[in-house]
Amino acid sequence: MRTQQQFLNEYAVSHRNPANQLIHFFCVPVIVFSTLGLAWLIPLGRWAGLEPETAYWVNGATMLGALSGLFYLKLSLASFLAMTIWFGASIAGIHTINSVGLPLFWISAGLWAAAWIVQVWGHKIEGAKPSFADDMMFLLIGPLFVMHELREKMR
Repeated sequence: MRTQQQFLNEYAVSHRNPANQLIHFFCVPVIVFSTLGLAWLIPLGRWAGLEPETAYWVNGATMLGALSGLFYLKLSLASFLAMTIWFGASIAGIHTINSVGLPLFWISAGLWAAAWIVQVWGHKIEGAKPSFADDMMFLLIGPLFVMHELREKMR
């Protein structure tokens, strides 16, 4: 498996344009959040026959988070911890949307579609196809790239 730095270097090749980078700074977090929001609606716990209080927390999003966490842990402990915090913040937002009775599906689907449309536009500006077109693992590298680039810009 490639190292985290190798993944980031490969990802950076199609993310050099400042406008595309700015688009990614906003859209990648929205895509992560909305993907988890949509996955939250897959009731794995209910299908497994768990008690309702437990079943609520066992769903597509928590499974996706657990599986992704293994990938991030293989890259580095720091990446795992950073993405765990990002995942936790996303789940808190999803739980809040559910708690106040807003339509999680429509909010997540709308955000997801809008963010991907803007991302595609960013890659048109860049003149390069998205990294995940060649390797789906880059869907998991996007959030790390955004955090890495923000940290570099803040120095």
